[in-house]
Amino acid sequence: MKKRLAALGLMAAAALALAGCTDSAAGPTADPSDSADAGGGTTEEVRDVRVAALPIAESGALWAAIDEGIFEEYGLNVEVVPAQGGAQAIPALLSGDIDFAIGQPFGPIRADLQDLGVVVFSNYASSLADGEDVNSVVALGDSGIAGPADLAGKRVSVNSLGAAGDLTIRKAVDDAGGDSSTIEFVEVAFPDAQAQLEAGNIDAAWVPDPFRGIIVGAGGVDVVSPYQATIPGLTVLTNFTTQAKIDEDPELVADYAAAMSDALEFASQNEDAVRAAIASNLEIPEEAAAAIVLPDFTPDLGSAGIEDLAALALEYDYIDAEPDFSRLIQQQ
Repeated sequence: MKKRLAALGLMAAAALALAGCTDSAAGPTADPSDSADAGGGTTEEVRDVRVAALPIAESGALWAAIDEGIFEEYGLNVEVVPAQGGAQAIPALLSGDIDFAIGQPFGPIRADLQDLGVVVFSNYASSLADGEDVNSVVALGDSGIAGPADLAGKRVSVNSLGAAGDLTIRKAVDDAGGDSSTIEFVEVAFPDAQAQLEAGNIDAAWVPDPFRGIIVGAGGVDVVSPYQATIPGLTVLTNFTTQAKIDEDPELVADYAAAMSDALEFASQNEDAVRAAIASNLEIPEEAAAAIVLPDFTPDLGSAGIEDLAALALEYDYIDAEPDFSRLIQQQ
């Protein structure tokens, strides 16, 4: 069983090594005569949109919605561009290489403090307030790491340094009596975490499913779910774009936001379709996709916890001021 799960980890890593390339998960070009706009009418134009998203299980909602033709109903042909994190997508947004991004809100928080005109216009997925969560810090079974306090003095990987992952880990470790200032955080892409653990280059890794499940299923330890330990129900991923995009093409933004809302509603009501999309796009067996813990797919920013995350970032000196939430968060 251990060998099978390790092989599964290698399959997932190989499938996701294309994280810098264009994803082929985009749906087929819509027939203009059949496209509908957000108001329920028809549009003669099919608009191409490029969306940055992480190659992780949470993206299953987007992939499933593309397969279902939900974006086509709004006259949108979506091209998915894999990204490592929300912060990495911001330069592409600002340059116009992509239209929208799905990622952690920490990148937009920092962008607002630099007055870059990045706007979070919708939630996408939130963590679970209790029970098994969608991401956690994991370690190998023989690491001697059993709880968050044990992470003090260790090398811990996150996919993007200076973001919600290491911030919430620091808070969880300190609350458990450890000294988070002694942790050495290392940036490692999620698909590479298992190999880095086994090579001894890191002691623990913060990862979402399917990587969390693969490592724990192979005998690893689920050390702590830092979101639950600090801000239960914290958003995992948000939708964001630029203020310039909203000002210059409000119809496109409105249609995309409406399509995304329908996509997330579809995902929340059709878990089997989401899991099938995960299995297909991450190239993992269906039984592995069936064991993945899915987030709460929702467009609602009201309970996303972004303000709480910013307050925690201010407390830990990740930022030196609070962002202007009135311009950063604009629910569409």
